Amino acid sequence: MDKQVMLTISKQLDEITQVIPGSDIDFWFARDLMEPLGYQRWENFVQVINKAIASCATTGEDPDDHFRGVTKMVSTGSGAERPIKDFMLTRYASYLIAQNGDSRKEPIAFAQSYFALQTRKQELLEERIKSRERLDAREKLRQAEKTLSQNIYERGVDDAGFGNIRSKGDSALFGGKTTKEMKELYGITQSRPLADFLPTLTIAAKNLATEMTNLNVEKDDLQGEKTITIEHVQNNRSVREMLGQRGIKPEELPPEPDIKKLERNEKTTAKKIVKQSGKFPKDRD
Repeated sequence: MDKQVMLTISKQLDEITQVIPGSDIDFWFARDLMEPLGYQRWENFVQVINKAIASCATTGEDPDDHFRGVTKMVSTGSGAERPIKDFMLTRYASYLIAQNGDSRKEPIAFAQSYFALQTRKQELLEERIKSRERLDAREKLRQAEKTLSQNIYERGVDDAGFGNIRSKGDSALFGGKTTKEMKELYGITQSRPLADFLPTLTIAAKNLATEMTNLNVEKDDLQGEKTITIEHVQNNRSVREMLGQRGIKPEELPPEPDIKKLERNEKTTAKKIVKQSGKFPKDRD
């Protein structure tokens, strides 16, 4: 994410921060938060808020501690006023909204880290955003490979065949190095997925090739392991050639920390945010 974009969004979020009088509890009004997070229509943003409320309940937290429905009066432009619905949101509520928002929006990706950190130091935000981007890329690859597995099963390919297709795709992407050889290069236990240790760029490359295979398998109704293997190898080779034009060789990129560690950190972070966030007083109107 571009640093200037980060600074702009950070400033916007700082400026709309509210504080409950007599406390150190930060909160945000949902209608103030909507536009900085990339949403133009209240109806669309409310859907995200409702998902966040459901997520809050799932974690065992009381949504009333973090989401407070309020009514505000706004001018209609003719001197009259009308009531509109809004929400007061704690830091934890705002974090859950970012988690349930459209991750394709840059502000949402930034807000996930902004609300997760009590401090807003630039270097900490940048570090966490990189981790979040890697987690998101890994999840997209999981979903793409799940779809591929389902697609090819319907076309006469079993689990062993799927493993062969994926392995040959890896060999094409990594310049002839097999999945096993890449694990040995990275010092990874053979039982662990290679993708759990790949850098974000390589995960995204694997995902792109897999999505291309999914598209063409469905579009051209490809059948059988041999035909689908050829398709997947060609797609991985094409992605490798594209990276090569920019001087990038995937097999030469260093490994990253185990993605499972990042996932565990993410769960721990959520618990910390609840404590940092504070809760709305029960007797507040």
